[in-house]
Amino acid sequence: MNVLDFIRDAATLKPSPVYLFCPGKAGPRAKITTYEPFLVERALDQYTALAVDEASREFAYAAFYADETPPGTVVMEAQTLPFLADRRIIVVRNAERYSAESGSGAMLAYLESPNESSTLLLVSDKVDRRTKFFKACEKAGVIVECPELDPKGAIQWVRTEARARNAQFTDGAIHELVRRAGNRLGDVNNALTNVINFVGDAAGTIGEETVVRACADVAEEEIWALTDAIASSRAGAALMALRRLIDLGKHPDEMIGTINWLLKNAYLVATAPGNPAISPFVATKVRPLAEKLGVAKLRAAFALCTESQFMMRDTGSNGNLLIELLVVKLAHPAPRRKSA
Repeated sequence: MNVLDFIRDAATLKPSPVYLFCPGKAGPRAKITTYEPFLVERALDQYTALAVDEASREFAYAAFYADETPPGTVVMEAQTLPFLADRRIIVVRNAERYSAESGSGAMLAYLESPNESSTLLLVSDKVDRRTKFFKACEKAGVIVECPELDPKGAIQWVRTEARARNAQFTDGAIHELVRRAGNRLGDVNNALTNVINFVGDAAGTIGEETVVRACADVAEEEIWALTDAIASSRAGAALMALRRLIDLGKHPDEMIGTINWLLKNAYLVATAPGNPAISPFVATKVRPLAEKLGVAKLRAAFALCTESQFMMRDTGSNGNLLIELLVVKLAHPAPRRKSA
């Protein structure tokens, strides 16, 4: 079962004694297994609210972390009969811990014959389908796959979520929001909330310009200005953008981290140009940098960043000056090819 189907049908599902929420593939043709924690937490909240009344939550609900709580304690809670409720709900996060057979015997034994008046909601952000734990969950209950949404799915999610919040967006605005935020729903939800709060009580349909204004960040725009200047070998413009970031209170350590992040994303674009594992918005922004430097020079740039960071920490050199030197080196024009 897919987590979106679980959320949609939660009210009508026949209760199962065990649900395992784990990574999955976004579609039958998808090759990579991913995990979307935002949807998992929403599914847990929704199912718990439906199964246990708020007034009896204290007597019929418990939550644990598998890496902090012995399996026997969780099993004892799951075997306890419900009080003032039809079912007991037990949430266990970091359940991938049970995939290691040592020390998980009590849980594996419970899954052989789970209590039908309890529902064990197991959350695992990693999964190995070959383990005894996974096979026991599959036999005892329902596997709920929770992959990240693809861009099309994220757009549909925003459309549905906006409608639920009584907000009207143009199609262009929704596409722009997802383009900027990517398809990880935690980021998408934050962006959606920012836009709705930005608009406030103002009536009307939200368009692309509003999304851009609501999601704009002065420091972020300067970072992209720095990226563009380095990519186009304009050292002067790169230094100006860097100094504006410093004026905004950015510490040299933070700037080293930001430049390293830019290089990392450019490297992802350079090594997987068709489908880098980053948001389309970031990929578009760093693509010129990837094209200018290429894979070999990006590796050298990582080493340059590390060298600058060590000099800052170990020699007491002026941090801002070292960052300026780093930016000048990165923005140095690529050597021209000699004509035949």
